[in-house]
Amino acid sequence: MKRALHWTITLAVATLAGSLLTGPALATPTGIPSKATAQSQLNGLRVAAQGSTSGYSRDLFPHWITISGSCNTRETVLKRDGSSVVTDTACAATSGRWYSPYDGATWTAASDVDIDHIVPLAEAWRSGANSWTTSRRQSFANDLNRPQLIAVTDNVNQAKGDQDPSTWQPSITSYRCTYAKMWIAVKSYWALTLQASEKTALQTMLNTCAS
Repeated sequence: MKRALHWTITLAVATLAGSLLTGPALATPTGIPSKATAQSQLNGLRVAAQGSTSGYSRDLFPHWITISGSCNTRETVLKRDGSSVVTDTACAATSGRWYSPYDGATWTAASDVDIDHIVPLAEAWRSGANSWTTSRRQSFANDLNRPQLIAVTDNVNQAKGDQDPSTWQPSITSYRCTYAKMWIAVKSYWALTLQASEKTALQTMLNTCAS
């Protein structure tokens, strides 16, 4: 009886471990705040009319820069957010598995994955980054210390473009809480403004968070 019970428990543990190993690897950007912290940060953001894109260029936000050895920012995020990632001597990902929390898709080719700026570069420009130095914009575009960069499906990232949460949100509704917390944390740290409609959308998304 004891041996049978032991076998049943062992099988259950093995099955659970297998599901954890084969399930989607969730992207884990650094610095995602709690609901309470994000609410405090959202309350502290300054609401202002959206600025102009006049003068904007992605070249004014130099990326991707070298992070370590031969690895640049994109390659660093691909390794962080993927599972079983193998790289060549130039740090390019030759194989791996990436789960996109925006749409629930899983990819095995790095070419199918984009690194999304949670707060798009053009959105940052319209929200105050137009007055920054190029050095500060470079730091923003390559920020690995805040939840600003995440590996996602390439065409989903392209569909998002430079939209804010009032016009674009992840299709996986359960991820919108996390997305809102990341967006708020980035705008708070970098002291960027937000529009009234953007704040309303963020508050609605944040209200879905359990913690």
